[in-house]
Amino acid sequence: MFLKHLKLAYRHLLKTKGFSAIKLTGLAAGFLGCLLIGLFIQHEMSYDSCHARADRIVRVTMEYHSGGETINSCNTGNMVAPTLKAEFPEVENATRLIKYDDIPVKYGDKVFEESDFYYADSTVFDIFTFPLLAGDAQTALAAPNKLVIDASSAEKYFGSANPLGQTLYAGGKAFEVSGVMADVPSNSQAKPRFIASFVSHRDAAPERSTWWSANYGTYLLLHRPDGRQAMEAKIGPFMRSRTSETRMSGDDYLTYHFEPLRDVHLRSAVEGNFEPNGDIRYIYLLSTVGLLILFIGITTYVNLTTASSMERAKEVGVQKVLGAGRRQLLQQHLGEAGILTAIALLSGLMMAPLLLPAFNRLFGSPLSAQVLWQPEWLLGLLVLGLAITLLSGAYPAWAASKFDPIDTLKSGPAASHRASGGNWLRSSLVVFQFAISVFLLASTIILQGQMDFIRQKNLGYDKGHVLALPTDGQVIEKLSAFKSEFLQNDKVHAVSLAYETPTHIEGGYSISKTLSDENGQPVKALPADEDFLAAMGISLAAGSNFTHQDVEAVQRMYQGDTTVVRSILLNEKQAADFDWTPEEAAGQYVNFNGRKCLVKGVVKDFHFASLHEPIGNLVIFPDTWGNVLLVKSSGQELASTLAFLSEKWRQLAPHRPFSYHFLDEEFDTMYQAEIQSSRLVTAGCGLAIFLACLGLFGLAAITVVNRTKEIGIRKVLGASVSGIIGLLSADFLRLVLLAIMLGAPLAYYLMGQWLAGFTYRIDIHWWMIALAGAGALLVAFITISFQSVRAALANPSDSLRSE
Repeated sequence: MFLKHLKLAYRHLLKTKGFSAIKLTGLAAGFLGCLLIGLFIQHEMSYDSCHARADRIVRVTMEYHSGGETINSCNTGNMVAPTLKAEFPEVENATRLIKYDDIPVKYGDKVFEESDFYYADSTVFDIFTFPLLAGDAQTALAAPNKLVIDASSAEKYFGSANPLGQTLYAGGKAFEVSGVMADVPSNSQAKPRFIASFVSHRDAAPERSTWWSANYGTYLLLHRPDGRQAMEAKIGPFMRSRTSETRMSGDDYLTYHFEPLRDVHLRSAVEGNFEPNGDIRYIYLLSTVGLLILFIGITTYVNLTTASSMERAKEVGVQKVLGAGRRQLLQQHLGEAGILTAIALLSGLMMAPLLLPAFNRLFGSPLSAQVLWQPEWLLGLLVLGLAITLLSGAYPAWAASKFDPIDTLKSGPAASHRASGGNWLRSSLVVFQFAISVFLLASTIILQGQMDFIRQKNLGYDKGHVLALPTDGQVIEKLSAFKSEFLQNDKVHAVSLAYETPTHIEGGYSISKTLSDENGQPVKALPADEDFLAAMGISLAAGSNFTHQDVEAVQRMYQGDTTVVRSILLNEKQAADFDWTPEEAAGQYVNFNGRKCLVKGVVKDFHFASLHEPIGNLVIFPDTWGNVLLVKSSGQELASTLAFLSEKWRQLAPHRPFSYHFLDEEFDTMYQAEIQSSRLVTAGCGLAIFLACLGLFGLAAITVVNRTKEIGIRKVLGASVSGIIGLLSADFLRLVLLAIMLGAPLAYYLMGQWLAGFTYRIDIHWWMIALAGAGALLVAFITISFQSVRAALANPSDSLRSE
């Protein structure tokens, strides 16, 4: 019997190819959009699940309070890991990791600039699941100058040869390859491609052991998952017992916190050690968008099915007269819904792998279609398919079962209209669909407005056309030559050596207005040379910049000259915290990092962190070492300028390849979560509007069919084309206006909450909401007009001939 009803359902779908295609498109597009967003969410939520002991791994973060200021950092000093392992019985093991990018790695005549080069303790393999394909995990990093590489790097450098025992030169240092590990999955925060033994690092020496110099990610493996709470309770008293070592006194303190590894990527308020964190709020937002898209697809099906039920009134009446009951009608309608749902699911599953490469490029994600064939996904898709079938087929079947067979056969569509509840459900669903569309459209406009504000805001420095070139000791030795050669090109305006770019300025320093106070308040600081301000377009508020002589004096200081007084620059925020105007600050002496220093000038405040945060205190001080050359170009004839720089680099630094990135690209990485989410919401908005219009198009077509004779009579009686169009459009447009009234306030409120997370943000203007409403209204009118114009231009004699 069920197969019989399935055949009837199949025949009806073939009979109404146009409406079946609209319903199928709505379901398939809704499912595909939900599926792609679901893959993205699943990847984000699965972060660090690749580590077998993830439930027992915690990340250590540092909290440092001094001088009324508190700094939280994802990094710690190098003695934290061994101390916590030795002093806390809850800790089974500990490891330190530090990541370097832009490291030249050489084997024979092969030289590549490599990222994701880590130093780590030998215990790293006991904590993280980085399985070795070759070598012994217990000894691979136990000795100096040992190196474990991933499988892709092994093939890149050694081909099919055995890499074990081979020598790679990284940053000019020789390392013996002692292990090959499997490539690290994309859902791990730490994605090392090279891991060098920590005992090879300069900070591994006992005399360099410190609570400070917070440069290291510290991770602990606990005996039990609940050991974290015990450590949180014990760490405060423990650190207070170490005040002589940490040089803390009074209200100042240094302490640590312990975050579950699986919480770090999406739920941590402290920045990521190795890559930018995500944000669980965006996951909730995207989940909502995905479900709403799917629901719009389902409601399109329900709306068109119930609307077309009037055309099937006599069919249903005959079936009921012949003995069909509610069960048989339910089977038929569920059969139709099941067929369409199955086709939609299969279409989505076939389309997803084809669209995934473009999706990954657009949204910067590393998603793989292989996850779709995992048992849990297949089971989830099966359950989803059954749920969609029930949701989309149950109500039309219920509505059809209410038809009175005698009344239906006598009155036809009018009776079915009364029995199915008239227009209230269809009207409600149209309002709901367009309210969602207006909400998403307004949210997209506000999202894009904030992102444009971030990109265009005056940061206090010029990030445009600034190239960042990684350096090493050999490059720094020839710094004067590099500057001289680069500046021969008139498109190059300035060249500076800096420890980091302005988006990666680190803490771990202290400053005090009182010379005798060695602790002071925490402050972020940037070592750079005398050309840094010119390269970055940073202005002085008072005083003067430090000079090349100041940089040379630092070298003498490092060589033991105790008479050197280092010159430094403060930002306006730091000067204000000392109750100085910029003019008053210039010429003052302060205690910076335990040394007497001269404030030579004050720079105007600039943003060196995300716009989520206010501008912090900053010190710029002269130094002879740096990790990056900053080259400010005009931006004109960029290709020839890059070729010129590349050639000069090849002449002066043949030991490492020429590599660079633009500072504005680096700036965008601070907003990776926002950029991904805004693009996904924008795409979801477009899909939601498409689905809503698809449903509206179908409803308008059904309305025209049901009112064909009415339209013919009106035209015979003298109705104009514009009058007919207005008649058919008015009801639908009133529903869209109601949807705007519902969706717009919701967008205003929720996006206001989102913007509150930015210290620097746009205001939500009335025109943003009005633009979303006008856009929805215009799209709806165009959609309806396609059907209404055709009906208004039809010959009335065709519709009245049968009367």
